[in-house]
Amino acid sequence: MPNGTGTAKTEHLQQPDDIVALGGKIYVGFQNGVGSQGEVAPSGNLDSTLVEFTPTGSIVKQWDVTGKIDGMGADPATGRVLASVNEDSKSSLYVESGGTITHYTYAQSPLPHKGGTDAISVLNGKILISASAPGTSGKAPANAPAVYVVTLNATAKTAAVAPFFAINATATSVTTGGKITLALTDPDSNLVMPSSSPKFPGDFMLNSQGDQELIFSPATGQSLQVLKISKPVDDTAVATSASGSLYITDSSANTVDVMTGPFKPGTAYTSVTPCNANNAPAVCPASSAPQFPANSFGMIDLTSGAVSNVTFSGTLTPKGMVFVP
Repeated sequence: MPNGTGTAKTEHLQQPDDIVALGGKIYVGFQNGVGSQGEVAPSGNLDSTLVEFTPTGSIVKQWDVTGKIDGMGADPATGRVLASVNEDSKSSLYVESGGTITHYTYAQSPLPHKGGTDAISVLNGKILISASAPGTSGKAPANAPAVYVVTLNATAKTAAVAPFFAINATATSVTTGGKITLALTDPDSNLVMPSSSPKFPGDFMLNSQGDQELIFSPATGQSLQVLKISKPVDDTAVATSASGSLYITDSSANTVDVMTGPFKPGTAYTSVTPCNANNAPAVCPASSAPQFPANSFGMIDLTSGAVSNVTFSGTLTPKGMVFVP
């Protein structure tokens, strides 16, 4: 409904972003032009759409949710899909279970880091959500959380947050072994590294996109390691088998693409995002700034931090991705 009132109308789904796999199905969040704080889209729409697909692209079910879906996660233990809306501020959380969507508001408002929420992972039963855009709605404390542990109250429909680790936490450099005090400005996407990964198996990984840093943590939120990477990246997916499928959203083309192998198990594939660098121009990509091109498909060397492009057949401007073995 335009601006939330009046006669309902239909429009094409637009801007697929985050993507997760659960129970043999693929779930994609379409942002539909809604703003990062839930601002109305140019069409008058206020809703994103969560869509459940079969692996071959047939729609199973879809749900409209108020706000901009920017982060998603899946919990195989409970069969739930989680979606956060409004990554910059005024965030809330939706949970899909058994075909039903439940809306949870955060018990603390504004959130302690004065920003929004983004990507979601579940590690050892803990729901971990990136504390994105710190300082949007006021000055963020020096020790503001970079990641929250979220506890859901199904009766009150609220989500309580507790810090997992802070934006100024101490971490060990992967490349030098020295201690570093983090100064994170852009907590963004995250994932749980596969247990079969040759590097950081089973760890939670936070991508601080504009800072070009990956932070790895065990389930305790302690003993952090930080890897400086050569280019900013968005979503990352680690191949766990030579075969399988890598599902990739392309928000500029409004498509979900499927890449098949062979893959090298343990490879961290990623969406390379030059325009998300802290020093990127306001208008990006732009012909006047060729060093800041559109997104490309790449991989991360988890030993050195080097980010390189991957040659493949076809064209793609990648955004979200998930590997399905």
